[in-house]
Amino acid sequence: MSQAGQAVSAPRSGDRLTGSVIVVALVSAISGLLYGYDTGIISGALLQIGEDFDIGHVWEQVIAASILVGAVIGALTCSRLAERRGRHGTLLLIGIVFVIGSLAASLSPDPITLSLSRLVLGFAVGGATQTAPVYVAELAPTAYRGRLVLFFQIAIGVGIVIATIVGAAEIIDWRVAIGMAAVPAAIMFALMLRLPESPRWLAREGHLDRAEEALGRVRHRDSDLSAELQGIRENVEAEKQASTRGWSGLKAAWVRPALVVGCGLAVFTQLSGIEMIVYYTPTILTDNGFSDSTALRVSVALGLTYLIAQLIGLAIIDRVGRRRLTLLTLPFAALALIVLGTFFVTGNDGKSMIPWIVATLVAFMAFTAGGIQLMGWLTGSEIYPLATRAAGAAAQSASLWGTNVLITLTLLSTMNAIGTGQTFWMYAVFNIIAFVFLWKKMPELTGRSLEEIEQHLADGKFKPADF
Repeated sequence: MSQAGQAVSAPRSGDRLTGSVIVVALVSAISGLLYGYDTGIISGALLQIGEDFDIGHVWEQVIAASILVGAVIGALTCSRLAERRGRHGTLLLIGIVFVIGSLAASLSPDPITLSLSRLVLGFAVGGATQTAPVYVAELAPTAYRGRLVLFFQIAIGVGIVIATIVGAAEIIDWRVAIGMAAVPAAIMFALMLRLPESPRWLAREGHLDRAEEALGRVRHRDSDLSAELQGIRENVEAEKQASTRGWSGLKAAWVRPALVVGCGLAVFTQLSGIEMIVYYTPTILTDNGFSDSTALRVSVALGLTYLIAQLIGLAIIDRVGRRRLTLLTLPFAALALIVLGTFFVTGNDGKSMIPWIVATLVAFMAFTAGGIQLMGWLTGSEIYPLATRAAGAAAQSASLWGTNVLITLTLLSTMNAIGTGQTFWMYAVFNIIAFVFLWKKMPELTGRSLEEIEQHLADGKFKPADF
């Protein structure tokens, strides 16, 4: 273990939470809430939009997926902005785009304009998912890093719950529902004005005095910052001497294991079936004979389950461990999808089976939201070396959003082609494959500082058996 790793992981007063760190986590949480709300609101809104614009499933898939295409663009673009201009300035820009995208979507006169507006909104969503967790991870004390980064993930659940409640109310026009997202976006922007730049980014850019000042703003006033600053300096110096920087650095053999785990995990968070449930539950249920009101109430139940499961995961993740929690929950998520698919394939999907179908949907949501869904953004903020962290997180975000686009654009068509139950079975298989992949590739990162994780990569020991 390097001296830097030892210094950073040792207990110190800097591990205490401060008000500034909490505000940092709050900004990240607001960006997560916007992600959950802006993507989740389309679930119920599609029922109104379809009637207003007189469109079918193809246009519904395009409207739902447009925000995801924008997210891929935003993740890739903001990774470069975060490297060149800093995490802080990039998040300020994202706040502005959130406001513009929300208002433009709410005023759209036709499906084309709505899709383009949601593309802009998606830019902010993708940029936030790439930048906010990294920003929090680089400012948070090691002892709290996992929980503070996961505020972003928990806030996604809050956003989804709010979106499903708004949709289920059936009295709020879809334009108002979409436009309301501009309010938290403006609050996010205002809070960012009070926060410092990432001290790790400042140190990497050669601004050591500013890095020390920024770190002092997010640590307790009685903290001795010397050990943490020394660890950051040594890490930055090592990165300067290495040939692994930015996107080209991701090609390095010693970084590749992190990229494989990160992008593989990102892909499987989507192939788990979570977005199928979040975006299209009302559409799937109404297409199979459920009433609109029943379908929307089920969406609320699923949104609440998502949030509760994530809160439980947040409470236990630093004790149970990232790897262990993921591997414990994946088999049960797969089983729930197998049972759900069986209901539809065998014709047991009528009104008498509604309680069983809902219970199975809730069970699936609990196991996937409380397991693999916690890991997608968290790992992207911590497994990559400092010099490639923004690029790695962007690659991971793009993998996640790209998979999401593919699923969203094809899901309803796939169900029409092979059947609803068979589609659930297909996603159950994806969960099983995810279990095998993560069992073999994903090490336990819980309790490790960012510098310790990087040291394991440099030593060629980024394997489950080596942690």
